[in-house]
Amino acid sequence: MSAVSDRLPAFPWDKLTPFKATAAAHPDGIVDLSVGTPVDPVPELIQKALVGAADSPGYPTVWGTPELRDAITGWVERRLGARDVTHRHVLPIVGSKELVAWLPTQLGLGPGDRVAYPRLAYPTYEVGARLARAEYEVYDDPTELDPDGLKLLWLNSPSNPTGKVLSKADLTRIVAWAREHGVLLFSDECYLELGWEADPVSVLHPDVNGGSYDGIVSVHSLSKRSNLAGYRAAFLAGDPAVLSPLLEIRKHGGMMTSAPTQAAVVAALSDDDHVRVQRERYASRRALLREALLSHGFRIEHSEASLYLWATRGESCWDTVAHLAERGVLVAPGDFYGSAGAEFVRVALTATDERIAAAVRRL
Repeated sequence: MSAVSDRLPAFPWDKLTPFKATAAAHPDGIVDLSVGTPVDPVPELIQKALVGAADSPGYPTVWGTPELRDAITGWVERRLGARDVTHRHVLPIVGSKELVAWLPTQLGLGPGDRVAYPRLAYPTYEVGARLARAEYEVYDDPTELDPDGLKLLWLNSPSNPTGKVLSKADLTRIVAWAREHGVLLFSDECYLELGWEADPVSVLHPDVNGGSYDGIVSVHSLSKRSNLAGYRAAFLAGDPAVLSPLLEIRKHGGMMTSAPTQAAVVAALSDDDHVRVQRERYASRRALLREALLSHGFRIEHSEASLYLWATRGESCWDTVAHLAERGVLVAPGDFYGSAGAEFVRVALTATDERIAAAVRRL
């Protein structure tokens, strides 16, 4: 066991424990803006679908029901503008973090293989490479990487933590470069439905990929758009030549989404209204927090999409974390996402209206 765990970095969130205690001691209670976990109710139509499928005594399939695959293909075409998407182009997964952490291993990567991801990024990209004992590196522009031995390229647009959105032109250029050099490209698009000052585009859009899914796969999650983080519901869409062997591996590994969750996903992907309602909640909270942070002396960079404000006071991120914790507000230090975030904090929009209002008063 230690041979595997020793490959991993220290779990970063443990370092926040004393600051969380400080924030929790505030007379009006903590406002926790550190983790992007949904706090609003699961939409009723999704709950009903889950309950309606509760009598599911048999094993679910890893590939999901035909109804689930229909819902995914329909959403990918309707929302992302993809064309000619079949069941072969999609694969349900047990939440996106599971996929990110285990993808290099499932792809058969190991020592000597390289995995690349953005300089400021979700820490699990690195964890996945470490679990597979592959090499890993960060980039500012992936087309400047040495393609020799580069087996997996991660994109993340909109970005976690910065909210940066890659333009259609940039995506087109990167996809062409990856194909030219035979590099498999996975695009983490879990925040795609949460664009504020930009309209995020998927690598599945024909303007980006030229109408071909060769060598590209997108990752999508229902955690944020539908408040389903507790359901562990996500999916892949893209190149069947990549998804088919992943399906076989995941069958052997028993990586299956529960039958009630599959039914809930069908309901969630078939309804756009609840997404609009949730977007409006986040837009309101974002506007309030953004103004409060600016008034408090912060500068906000990027943040044109996703569920976070990427903010700085021009000091160590830990000094900022401590400053806000004294006011009962807990945020994530930017260096959790890479050394380039050393003077930034990530401020999540995922708190109730009442808690957001409390944070605004304190700021």
